[in-house]
Formats: sequence, structure tokens, C-alpha cells
Amino acid sequence: MLITDTVKSKSASTIVGGVIELVHYHAYFVAGVVFLASVIIPISKFIAIAYVVLSIRFPRKANSHTLLKIHELVEFIGRWSMVDVFVVAILSALVHLGSVADIFPGVAAICFASSVICTMMAAISLDPRLIWDATEDLNQ
Repeated sequence: MLITDTVKSKSASTIVGGVIELVHYHAYFVAGVVFLASVIIPISKFIAIAYVVLSIRFPRKANSHTLLKIHELVEFIGRWSMVDVFVVAILSALVHLGSVADIFPGVAAICFASSVICTMMAAISLDPRLIWDATEDLNQ
């Protein structure tokens, strides 16, 4: 996610590696927040969107209100999903200490941003009326 280049060495860090390092420094709350916001929530968004889409594609006795709430929650969380990418962008823009240290975004930052954009586009492009249409026929 982040590449740090100093006089001594060049190192790459990942989100999970950062969480582990925060735990070693006894910053449990911050480690929990980073793990939740950067790992659990993105994976949950993919699962939630897949569940809603599969419920529309293969209708069964489902509660349309629940499916709609899941869709709205994924759309709402999508606004805050780019926080990690913004942190990497701000760090790489601010930390340029000449020949002493530099910070660059890694390939993982681009992949993470792409996955966030894909989940946001999937949630936005899903028409909530499809939820009602798919469950209406079964609930009658």
C-alpha cells in the first residue's frame, strides 16, 4: 500500500502489516479501527452487494425491506471508503524530505482504490426498484 524510501532502506507496507505494527505499539483501538475500515468493511460490501444481486436474480421468499436497507447501507458506506486512499495520497504528497525520506503509493493502493470504486459503482448502478419487483411476485 505504501513504499517508504529512506537513507537506510526501502520498505513496503500493507494494511494488515500496519495493523500488526500498531498492535505491537499497543495502539489497539487505532489498529481495530484501521482493520475494520480497511479490511472488514470492504469485504462486507462485496458480500452485501452479491447477496442483494443474487436475491434479485434468484428470487425467493425474502424481505424486500431488509434487502433495501442493505443496499442503502452499502451506498452510504461507499462515501467513506476512500479514506485509506486519501491518507496514502496525502502522505505521499507531504513527505518528501529530499534525499532523507520519501513516501510513494504502492500498487496495492491502486488496487484498493479500484475495488472501492467498483463497489461504489455497483451500489449506485443497482436500481432499488428491482428489489421490489423481484420480491413482489413471491410475496403475493
